[in-house]
Amino acid sequence: MFSFRTTSLEEQLDKALQEGKVGCFCTQNCWDTKRGRYMYDIFRERGNLEIIFNPRDTELTPLTNHIEFQESDLQGLSAVVVEIQDVGSRYFNYTKDVFRLMSILKDMKDDAPSLYIVDHINPAGRIVEGTMPSAEVEAYVPKVAHRHGMTLGELANLYYHEIGAKFALHVISALAADSNHHLLPWTIAPASDIPGLFTCDVYSGGGLWNNTNITPAIGTARPYEYFGAPFIKTANREPIPVAEGILLRPCSFTPSCGRYAGEKCFGYQLMREPGIEYHSLMHTLQVMRFFKERYEEFKLEDGFAAKLSDDVLLGYVNGEVSWEDMREHMKVEEQKWIRKAKKFLLYDDQPYRIK
Repeated sequence: MFSFRTTSLEEQLDKALQEGKVGCFCTQNCWDTKRGRYMYDIFRERGNLEIIFNPRDTELTPLTNHIEFQESDLQGLSAVVVEIQDVGSRYFNYTKDVFRLMSILKDMKDDAPSLYIVDHINPAGRIVEGTMPSAEVEAYVPKVAHRHGMTLGELANLYYHEIGAKFALHVISALAADSNHHLLPWTIAPASDIPGLFTCDVYSGGGLWNNTNITPAIGTARPYEYFGAPFIKTANREPIPVAEGILLRPCSFTPSCGRYAGEKCFGYQLMREPGIEYHSLMHTLQVMRFFKERYEEFKLEDGFAAKLSDDVLLGYVNGEVSWEDMREHMKVEEQKWIRKAKKFLLYDDQPYRIK
């Protein structure tokens, strides 16, 4: 059973929420600006909050990127309420954790609690980039484009039908939440490595650097807006590819944690041009091919092929597919994804591709 609710979570009269044992699956983005409290405080005040599932560390601790739980934690619950901020790309770990939760609820069959998704506006907007998975794929990743242009509620609607789930799924409209009227969706950082306004615009491409030996500046103040490695040489101003909507500035940085912690890295800062839409995925693949041709040290590491999950795009990075063929392939696949996505939309505005 699926339903789309247009009144706020607190106004829902379901017995599971009013009297049952409730688990809250959330990040710092479940803050209610009008009432000055977190979503789980609703159930704490009612006296029926059973458990909170949240990231294992403080919200700005580097490398905090999963919500950990087991099926046994869900036993006996009447409802699980999810409120996180998705960032618009299928790589986002907290969203994959939601899909893992949904998969476990499916396996629990008649013992599964009802699932409530408190939806939020997508900070990456309705822009679509990339292709649906067509090769090996990461666990708990649905068949959506790299930058999908949907909200978490819409993604949950799609995944629910994709896995053939039977548990009760209810999506609370993003338009019913006061926080979406008072705060822009990036005001509270969705994760420690998604800190600001432009991060979500570059994450659909930049997230792929995590599966190479070039760092997207994890462990600095501007992850995904910077990228580099100790072996990159910027002094000779090589003709690195630059895409519409972006400027590149040679730079250096030293990560405080993660890959190359304490080592000086050389690379580039991505600077968005106001008012011009930027195709992060296509540009990142261009830069990766450029680095692969110029630096024998540059490596695609374990998990890269599964994260990209497209043999044509992988062939382009490896120099086996032309730029023209890759672009045409991506155009066709983006159009296919938009047609599929329309079946699961919950709001009037439509996903679209960058022309």
